[in-house]
Amino acid sequence: MMKYPKEYLDEIKTRLKVSTVVSKAVSLKKRGKEFVGLSPFKNEKTPSFTVNDEKEFYHCFATSEHGNIFDFVMKTQNLKFGEAVKYLAQLAGMQPYMFSKKDEEREKRWQEYKLIFSQYVDFYHDELLKNETYSFVRDYLKNRSLTKEEVKKFKIGYIEKNPNFFDKLKKNFSEQTLVETGLFYLDEKKKIYVERFRGRLIFPINNISGQPIALGGRIIENLEYLAKYINSPETNFFRKGSNLYNLDLARKLSNKIDHIYLVEGYMDVVGLSKNGVDNAVANLGTSLTDKQILILNQFFDDIIICFDGDESGYKAALRAAENSIKELKPEKQISFLFLPDKEDPDSYVNKNGKTNFINFTKQNKISIHQFIFSHYKKQTKNNPSSLAIFEKKLKSIANTIKDNLIKKYVSEFFLEKIAELTPFSNQNKKKFFVKETKSLASTKKHYNDSQSLTGVELKEFSLLYLIMSNLNLLQVNLHLVENIKLFTEVNKKIFELIIEKLKSGEQIEIEDLKLDNQLIEKINKFAPIKHILKNQNNDDKKIIELLEDISRDLMNYDLEFRIQELESKFSVDMSETTFNELKELKKKQNLN
Repeated sequence: MMKYPKEYLDEIKTRLKVSTVVSKAVSLKKRGKEFVGLSPFKNEKTPSFTVNDEKEFYHCFATSEHGNIFDFVMKTQNLKFGEAVKYLAQLAGMQPYMFSKKDEEREKRWQEYKLIFSQYVDFYHDELLKNETYSFVRDYLKNRSLTKEEVKKFKIGYIEKNPNFFDKLKKNFSEQTLVETGLFYLDEKKKIYVERFRGRLIFPINNISGQPIALGGRIIENLEYLAKYINSPETNFFRKGSNLYNLDLARKLSNKIDHIYLVEGYMDVVGLSKNGVDNAVANLGTSLTDKQILILNQFFDDIIICFDGDESGYKAALRAAENSIKELKPEKQISFLFLPDKEDPDSYVNKNGKTNFINFTKQNKISIHQFIFSHYKKQTKNNPSSLAIFEKKLKSIANTIKDNLIKKYVSEFFLEKIAELTPFSNQNKKKFFVKETKSLASTKKHYNDSQSLTGVELKEFSLLYLIMSNLNLLQVNLHLVENIKLFTEVNKKIFELIIEKLKSGEQIEIEDLKLDNQLIEKINKFAPIKHILKNQNNDDKKIIELLEDISRDLMNYDLEFRIQELESKFSVDMSETTFNELKELKKKQNLN
């Protein structure tokens, strides 16, 4: 069997936390640095199975099973190694590896590509640290409050104005291979190869495993005719929309920190890091992509998008919000943080320090759906036409969300906020809307004497009818009814009265209860169960079965009602605790 390249397997391991893979099969709870759960290899009541993301392994104390993500998938899904690799590569969002001639050539080109980049980055990094003539670049970095420590940590380099590194590399690599890296291009007039990043500071962009695969470059003089920042062009091995600057270092913090800052520039990442905020990445000069959100979601639960406090920063944030809301998932959050005008993360943190930046985040970050709502609300005038456009826009944004549960909550959030804005024009609509999302809100209202009875009222009538027709049987089997929950006030009162009398142990007749005759008539008239009971009057077993059915149905009404209350809560707080409570209730509902 042909061997997978070590880099391919390493990248899968790097992209997937052990807990992400294991939680597909085992329910895990965080305990300190580890996760614990019930062993998938043995039936047990006390959890003895642990997962450690930092050390990249799982261990089962009950069976001594131990290993990495490949071992786990092979053992729990009964797969061969090759099948486990395919499954995990797909989970990590990677292309399957084929063992064709084409793949072998691609692998060879990838090895050359990496080699060129690492030699290039090392050479110019050393030049920046040691070359006597580069003192003006070091002065620039000092003015930007960057020290030797940051230069080394991020392997920042400087490329002189007239470099000749191409000639050195040409001894070992073909011209075509060198051009394919995007580091050089052919000057058609002079017929010479030119270095794309000449005269610039360079920031190596690493892949998730920490190897340089592209560069970002910044000029250090104010020259109007040159772009301040440029990035490597797209190559066979570098796609801007699939990579993030500093992800290789930031992902290692995901076992300790659950949130990540997404900023606009390399200097923001470096400036934050210098001030002790290492959980930051930058997108690479393009709009934020779905792929980048998915990659960050593998490692972090809350992505905080923090763009510059100017107009272009705000516009970039809005684009990012509309694009990334599609990827919103339960238990994951996307938030936005807007800095004061004319500030970027680098300048803000250098002026105010880490503690202030973290406090500013806590007080000012807003959730993605709140930001989108606020933005479009600002543009809306209080007239029917403008409000209709506003509502239509929000609905279309909510409809782009891929996860159906989140789509439902965000739509609910938007509609309720619109209803708050327009209390009069939306009065009827709000009533209709609440009824639609809380189909059981009606179960809470006081009993009204009309004939428009809800399903739950009819169910309660059946329960009361059954009890009142079989008082003696139920006095002996009180445990069957005493914990049933009713919803409508008047039915609840009758029920409590009957239970109290039954508990006293005295023999009772229906007349003893002194109930309102009209109520009794109504129950006798509308209880659906009376049609079933016609032929069952003396069959105690059948009556107890019917009672259990009604009891189960009313319990389901209660569950549904609680689920809907939690759903409304979750649509606002999107918190993991609320979501977990919801999951538990839904499980119970399915069991019933």
